[in-house]
Amino acid sequence: QVQLVESGGDLVQPGGSLRLSCAASGSIFSRYAMAWYRQAPGKQRELVAVITTGGSTNYADSVKGRFTISRDNAKSWVSLQMNSLKHEDTAVYYCNRFPAHSAYWGQGTRVTVSS
Repeated sequence: QVQLVESGGDLVQPGGSLRLSCAASGSIFSRYAMAWYRQAPGKQRELVAVITTGGSTNYADSVKGRFTISRDNAKSWVSLQMNSLKHEDTAVYYCNRFPAHSAYWGQGTRVTVSS
């Protein structure tokens, strides 16, 4: 049984920062690359950032230089530090393994960037 629980979403002004966290239970964490995804209103879910088991990272062009993904293998969590937030970052953010597994989607955490 795998469970991913996201937290940290909030309402923030443009230019602000947030840190999202994802706690993983079950046997998923140590074996897979993990990723953050997001789904904006009226849009398809998209990949935001990936981190391998060894710590290598990759980012969508839209967040490169602003977002930082990290993981703690001992504690089974993955985080997303988001800086210089923009209106277009408004979305529900999800964590999942990479590639995503349909059975692992959680409830997500909502980020709203608005003045």
